[in-house]
Amino acid sequence: MDSSTNSLDDASADSSAEFPDRASMMEVRLQAQEDEITLLKSSLADALRKIRLHDQLLPLLKQQLIAVNPSAARVLNQVCCSDGCTSNRKLSTSSAIDGVRHPATRVRRNSEKLGNPERQRKRLDKKAASSANLLTRSPSLENRAKELVSNAGSPGSRRGTYSQGQSIKMFIRGRPITMYIPSNIQNYEDLKMEPPSERLELDWVYGYRGRDCRANLYFLPTGEAVYFTACVVVLYHINKRTQRHYRKHTDCVRCLTIHPDKVRVASGQTAGVEKDKPLQPCVHIWDSTTLVTLQQIGLGTFQRGIGSVAFSSADSGAFLCVIDDTNEHMLSVWDCNKGTKHAEVKSTNEAVFAVDFNPSDSTNIITCGKSHVYFWTLTAGQFMKKQGIFGKYKKPKFIQCFVFSLTGDVLTGDSEGNILTWGKSAADIKTLGKGAKETFQIMRQTRAHEGSVFTLCNLQGGALLSGGGKDRKIIRWSADLAPERECEIPENFGAVRTIADVDGEELLVGTTRNAILRGTFSDGFVAIVQGHLDEMWGLATHPSVNTFLTCGHDRQVCLWNTEEHKLDWCITLEEYGLCADFCPVGSVVSVGLSTGRWVVLDLLTREVVSEFTDGNEQLSVMRYSPDGSVLAVGSHDNFIYIYNVTESGRRYTRFGKCNGHSSFITHLDWSKDGKYIMSNSGDYEILYWDIAAGCKLLRNRFESKDREWASYTCVLGFHVMGVWLEGSDGTDINALCRSHGETMVAVADDFCKIHLFQYPCPKPKAPSHRYEGHGSHVTNVCFTHSDSHLLSIGGKDTCILQWKVMGSGGGGSREGLASVSSTSTSSPEPATS
Repeated sequence: MDSSTNSLDDASADSSAEFPDRASMMEVRLQAQEDEITLLKSSLADALRKIRLHDQLLPLLKQQLIAVNPSAARVLNQVCCSDGCTSNRKLSTSSAIDGVRHPATRVRRNSEKLGNPERQRKRLDKKAASSANLLTRSPSLENRAKELVSNAGSPGSRRGTYSQGQSIKMFIRGRPITMYIPSNIQNYEDLKMEPPSERLELDWVYGYRGRDCRANLYFLPTGEAVYFTACVVVLYHINKRTQRHYRKHTDCVRCLTIHPDKVRVASGQTAGVEKDKPLQPCVHIWDSTTLVTLQQIGLGTFQRGIGSVAFSSADSGAFLCVIDDTNEHMLSVWDCNKGTKHAEVKSTNEAVFAVDFNPSDSTNIITCGKSHVYFWTLTAGQFMKKQGIFGKYKKPKFIQCFVFSLTGDVLTGDSEGNILTWGKSAADIKTLGKGAKETFQIMRQTRAHEGSVFTLCNLQGGALLSGGGKDRKIIRWSADLAPERECEIPENFGAVRTIADVDGEELLVGTTRNAILRGTFSDGFVAIVQGHLDEMWGLATHPSVNTFLTCGHDRQVCLWNTEEHKLDWCITLEEYGLCADFCPVGSVVSVGLSTGRWVVLDLLTREVVSEFTDGNEQLSVMRYSPDGSVLAVGSHDNFIYIYNVTESGRRYTRFGKCNGHSSFITHLDWSKDGKYIMSNSGDYEILYWDIAAGCKLLRNRFESKDREWASYTCVLGFHVMGVWLEGSDGTDINALCRSHGETMVAVADDFCKIHLFQYPCPKPKAPSHRYEGHGSHVTNVCFTHSDSHLLSIGGKDTCILQWKVMGSGGGGSREGLASVSSTSTSSPEPATS
């Protein structure tokens, strides 16, 4: 427990520290080298496959050439003989040294039999060109092989019916990928791509950012709790259990504060990047009633991000104080009404955790952080700094938080578990001389918690609340710092990160394990908001009810209810989960883990009913066949493992293994008849498998162009080719999901965006509706069973967004590629790209 608490303290302290630029650059270079190695391996495998195809094709070409022109047989024999003689000539040259000259003489006699060399050379060139023409008229070797096999018995046939118009190529990182056009599309060039008629509206946000942020939970007079996660500031009515969302930030929100009028809110974000375009950090001041942005502070001024913000109180909130995340942690004061900078100064190179105005004097500002408390005085646009003196008291590693008492003293909570009372001391002229000035010193030390004091909260009447790290305690103190009451929050929620007072009795508590608790000292606390703790990748929706499952690097597997907007249950596994899928019967779910192991969980008992291991590398996809009789497990060892499923998803037996990919499996889908699989790999390869025939690789991909798929999650394929932007590097799209009604496809990209496209979407530069909200790469998306909602999960932002599908997309299928028009709106209006 000590080590975990220390790591929490260190993580909290370093959240605002400078980034390890060199390590980041090395990681980027390493990733680029790994990508290049993957591409080289795939190119080599592709070349070897083409060589094998050539070897299989040559006899068929010879047979076809003989059928077309019998004289070609003699030419081929002469060419082969000439090649053999040439090699013999080379051999004779090396053997001549040893006195062996018979092979050279034999070559000379054979060449004389050909007659006129010049005429024979022209004849060979002509026949070679004719043979080459047979190859170039076919769009691919695979189709030519199919053509030759089918036409082997018809000597009069010279050209196949397959033309270049029946396939198109797309390029990813310079690698061509052939897409075969389905038979029902007669003229590919005439297809028109339009945005789908359906739109998305943010319905619910699951999660809270407590792991590395502080002072980010407040309670409004409207009955709403205000907090943030990812790029969204959430206003959650704790009694009505409804949410509203402020969504004007372009990257992760990092800090939050409430204006003295209890209406205006200021929120600061970190810097971001969108497709190599930098997004500048700023502070938004907005109205919590209307969600309208009133002021944008510091756009183009701040670097990296905003660490802390605070409104002044003595002048009714006329000024806003900001600490940014640069190395110098610039301290600046802004006019809230004009949006102009009033003053600025470098604060310190150490991490800064909190800033606030003196409630009775807006010219006095306090900052605290790693090993320091600074008292600032602002006069005529200039700052004067005085450092708090620890004197005889032990200097703590971190000053985590502070508040002002009713008497005007400053109370700080530190990493040693103490509450320190600071006050002004008169100038010590006797010791320091005539020019000595007043200082800020510790007047009193109060032992409060075991481990860090993460938060302090003032109550009406001068009472004080403190929240502990290691001991997870909330203690109520009297005005003279005598302990009155205490309680301990459950261990599974982590340490106390921040406290918000509701009515003097009821409290809201934000925790380091991304939960918000509601309760009192008497009745205890229950969670009203919960979320994951680390990066998420696994997402699956139930086939018949409104629930979904998530798993991630925090080793948690969570089942959520989309109607009640709550967590039904959560279990912790030994390894972290990366993928999941519900069995179509709906009673069990399979979860793929990071070690090659996968488990089957009973949804009612939460117990493991089956457990298997395939390889020793991470699993990337789990997918049941439409009838639930077969399970496909895609692994990073390049194989797809196939299992027969019986006893309603509780018994599994290995059926076979799909072997043919030259890189790790990324996505796979079953055909509607449950006999075939389409799969994608890390080297941008599309392969098809006949599972019923013993996991056989279908080498002629042309034969699969008209096959219908029960789901569509493969990011590479003709029907979703239009979702790729020009110049994509193959990793820009992490996941996609077609709706069950087959009218739209949702895309999760690497730039924190969700796109909604028309389905099918086979043409480049297809328009889409674009939605923002995540503050990290979007790792997965999935529609609910009725297509009423879309779920999206973020990577490092640990956030789940639930989107309501608005418009005419509720379950009908689309015939062909009929044009659609946008008739519904969402709030706020998404961008259309």
